[in-house]
Amino acid sequence: MKTIPKFKDQSQEIAFWEENDVTDFFDTKSAKTVRFPNLKKSTKTISLRLPEDMLETIKVKANALDIPYQSFIKMLLQKELSVSK
Repeated sequence: MKTIPKFKDQSQEIAFWEENDVTDFFDTKSAKTVRFPNLKKSTKTISLRLPEDMLETIKVKANALDIPYQSFIKMLLQKELSVSK
């Protein structure tokens, strides 16, 4: 196995890994699956246009569940995606 060099900064490390293969530096046969249960998923802000009456209905239903309407929308999307699998 090759030795990973010391890097002065993150950009130098990024450039290094763009040019090198990780399998030259790590024994992938001894790799183990790791879980990070407390790691939050990355999120991306989107803009979504909804009819006003639909948004109002969503807000009313979210309020009945005592959750923010954005969270309620995510719940609905996740439920639909799970069913579609």
